[in-house]
Amino acid sequence: MRGRRGQQLTDTRTRLSMPPMPRGYVKENWLWEANEQWPSVALSHDRKEVYFHTDPILESCGTAGVRADTGFLQGEHYWEIEFLEPPSGFSVMVGVGTIRAPLCAGSFQYLNLLGQDGDSWGLSYKGHIWHAGTSRQYTEPFYEEGTLIGVHLNMEEGTLTFYKDRQSLGLAFTGLHKVQLPLYPMVSSTSPDTELALGLRCCTLPTLEERCLSTLARNLSQKDSADQLPLPTVVRWKLKSWKNWDVLTHQL
Repeated sequence: MRGRRGQQLTDTRTRLSMPPMPRGYVKENWLWEANEQWPSVALSHDRKEVYFHTDPILESCGTAGVRADTGFLQGEHYWEIEFLEPPSGFSVMVGVGTIRAPLCAGSFQYLNLLGQDGDSWGLSYKGHIWHAGTSRQYTEPFYEEGTLIGVHLNMEEGTLTFYKDRQSLGLAFTGLHKVQLPLYPMVSSTSPDTELALGLRCCTLPTLEERCLSTLARNLSQKDSADQLPLPTVVRWKLKSWKNWDVLTHQL
C-alpha cells in the first residue's frame, strides 16, 4: 500500500493542468464510504485510497466495489482516480452507480461489476464501457502504473464522459438525468493488490435560470413545443436555444 507516494503523484498532476470544467468550479471533499465496506476492501486512514483483495493467503475470492459517501442529483462533477499499481486481472473499473448498485458479487464470481445491471455505468481498464449488462469498445486498454482516469458527470445534460491523463476519451453515456436517483462515484476490482487513489474532486452547480430551462426542456418532446407555452417571448427564445436540448432528448 503506497499511500503517501500515490498522494504525491496525484498532487503533482493536479498542479500541472486545469480540470475539464467550466470556470467557477469549486473543490469537493467527498471520500469513500467506510460504513458499507466489504472484507475484501480496505481504505486508507483518510479514506482517499482503496485497496482490494489484500489477504496474502486468500488473495482474490471474487469481485468487490466501493462507493463514495456522497451522491449527485444536479450540477457538473469531475473527479480523478489514479492507478497506484498497473491494472490487471479480469476487471478493474471506474464509474458511477445508484445506491442500489451492488458492491460485491458471489464467492469466486469474477465479473465487470459496474454496469452489470441498470443501476451503474462503468469503464474497464480493458477499454470497454458497461451498462445494463452490455458493453462496447470505448477506448484502448490502459495498463500503466500512474494512469489517471477522470470522470465528468454532467447531471444537467445527463452525460458521462471519461478522461485519461486529462485527455477526453469522448462521450460514454447519455440519459443519466432520467435515473432520478443520486449517482455515486464507484470503483471495483477482481484483482489482488489493486490500489486506487482519489485525486481532484470538483463541481459547478447550475444557476436558477439554467435549472428552470433544463426542467422545461426535459418535459417537452420537441423544440417547437416551446411556442405553445404561456411564457414571455424572450423566455421561449431562450428555451428553444437551450444549449443542452439535443443531449437531454437523447435516449439511453
